[in-house]
Amino acid sequence: MSSPNYLESSPVSLSSQRRRKSAFSYRQLSQLASSATSCPLRVIAHIDLDAFYAQCEMVRLGIPPDKPLAVQQWQGLIAINYPARAFGLNRHVTITEAVKLCPGLIMQHVATWKEGDEKWAYHEDSFKNMATHKVSLDPYRLESRRILAVIKDHLPASPVSKVEKASIDEVFLDLSTHVHGIMLERFPELKGPPPYDDPTEQLPRPPTTALEWDTDALVDLDSTETEDDDPDWDDVAMVIASEIVRGVRAKIYEELKYTCSAGVARNKMLAKLGSAHKKPNQQTIIRNRAVQHFLSDFKFTKIRNLGGKLGDEIVAAFSTDTVKDLLEVPVEQLKKKLGDDTGTWLYNIIRGEDHGEVNPRTQIKSMLSAKSFRPSINTLETAVRWIRIFVADIFSRLVEEGVLENKRRPKTLNLYHRQGAQTRSKSASIPMGRTMDEALLFDAAKGLLAQVIADGRAWPCANLSLSVSGFEEGVTGNKGIGGFLLRGDDAKAISAALRESSKPRNPETPPPSKRRRVEESGIQRFFGARQESSGAVSEKEEREDFREEAEEAHSPFDIPPSAQLRSDDVSRSHAGEQRVESTKDNGRYTCSRCNSSLLVTEQGEHDDWHFAKDLAADLAAEERTSSAAREQSRPPSTSSSKNPAAQPKNKGRERPPNVAKAEKGQKKLKFG
Repeated sequence: MSSPNYLESSPVSLSSQRRRKSAFSYRQLSQLASSATSCPLRVIAHIDLDAFYAQCEMVRLGIPPDKPLAVQQWQGLIAINYPARAFGLNRHVTITEAVKLCPGLIMQHVATWKEGDEKWAYHEDSFKNMATHKVSLDPYRLESRRILAVIKDHLPASPVSKVEKASIDEVFLDLSTHVHGIMLERFPELKGPPPYDDPTEQLPRPPTTALEWDTDALVDLDSTETEDDDPDWDDVAMVIASEIVRGVRAKIYEELKYTCSAGVARNKMLAKLGSAHKKPNQQTIIRNRAVQHFLSDFKFTKIRNLGGKLGDEIVAAFSTDTVKDLLEVPVEQLKKKLGDDTGTWLYNIIRGEDHGEVNPRTQIKSMLSAKSFRPSINTLETAVRWIRIFVADIFSRLVEEGVLENKRRPKTLNLYHRQGAQTRSKSASIPMGRTMDEALLFDAAKGLLAQVIADGRAWPCANLSLSVSGFEEGVTGNKGIGGFLLRGDDAKAISAALRESSKPRNPETPPPSKRRRVEESGIQRFFGARQESSGAVSEKEEREDFREEAEEAHSPFDIPPSAQLRSDDVSRSHAGEQRVESTKDNGRYTCSRCNSSLLVTEQGEHDDWHFAKDLAADLAAEERTSSAAREQSRPPSTSSSKNPAAQPKNKGRERPPNVAKAEKGQKKLKFG
């Protein structure tokens, strides 16, 4: 990446005569090339999008950057742009207070999933329908991916540049190797071997006494340093890095119209603090000579990992929350009160020492879709509709991860259910031999829900969530089936040879077919596949009246085909339902399946329990069948198991197989 000539020469000063050699060695310069975390020349940048959710809505709606806008979620604000903050708005104010403080405020509600829909959308009345809508952050995730792609396209590929996605709106960059290459290009004297081939020899001083920082915000130097002092190679590295970061930020705005702030420093901790120092749309440079001055005015609770319980413990132990006061505490005292490891870590971190690596892995480890119900939900039908939304939500994100191209694929599906103060969780492996689609996930999720119901009381349900985890890389480059087939003359020759050697078979005799036994009762009445003549039947209608099939095929709460009732299962249940009806008396009824006497008001939940138990039994039987089939298809063992005499015996007091026998020339010691 080419850079303009940002270095200016100036007369040699008295200060430069006193400091003719660099403070850095040739070895440290080579460490910069490998992005060593302990290298004092290391350069890290942190890019932070300005009021990201609000910017996403402004770009989507084409709102001018000077208009105040806030992002609304139900009755609260989750993002406020900088023009709105000028009116005193923050995320703690109510909607009513926000309108009073800023009469021209534009409020945009986040996208939501509407109960029964298969795609998120922007609904004008979302904030009025919290019970039937679920928040979707997909629009912001999509924009985050686009921004990350622009950053990567503008930088050399790893390992020259390392990019770590820290969150949906922030990215760390390790520019050390990239900066090292530019330094060698601009200063050829650094390419030569060190004097006497000794890597500990100090580098020559940079041939300048002034650096061009352009529009960067420079943190003031420490009290022992002045701007009249000659810069060293760490300052040169910072200048080059700041230029690279300015180019990245400009590219993001040019292509996507998003502004971002940045911090450039020698490690991740300082770079993150720097990006928040001057906002919006600015970048702050924290030179090595300015670290102590920069940190002294901070409250250490603002530093990463010091804002929670550990920060409170330190405040209580030393009666201060400022870095300046804590710098006076000896390391031994820190160790005594906080332990050796924590005390040592704290001593270094408040002095700006952090050796955390920039991890270029940007792939996610899990995906979650959840909904808290206010009021709680009370029926299986409603729960299944929400699971359908969770599946659609997760699968749309899986598509972004490349599941359709078999790039990445989750291994585990997890369901969490909260009823009162009790939380249940169920998990299952996602079948690896089948194509990943919504139907596969939906069927597996319904099975997990059935297990929860079978365990006991499930209603009212206050929260449901579904997640996938255990991502692994898909197998690519496999040979298609066409590669194993013969064509043309070769195929004809093989076919003729097979006809000659095979016995004739009556073509009118159909090949044997496999049939799967379907039980006449069970959860399949609800979760089974839909017959062509069947309409969508709700669980409520099934429970109340089995004698008629539902005809609301176009109901706004349609359940997908894989969740709809089988008409033949419903028909077979008529007689049983009539027997139940005939045994109702004085507000109670007797279950025809287990002869339990229950209140009529408990009938729905009791039916759900039977449904779930049946499905759990079906799943267990299917798993046993699959296991047996796998066992039968396993090739015979080539070990000596066929010869019992060849099997090693390990009975009584004989030596176990893993104990070696005495070799020739060795003797056994006798004991006792």
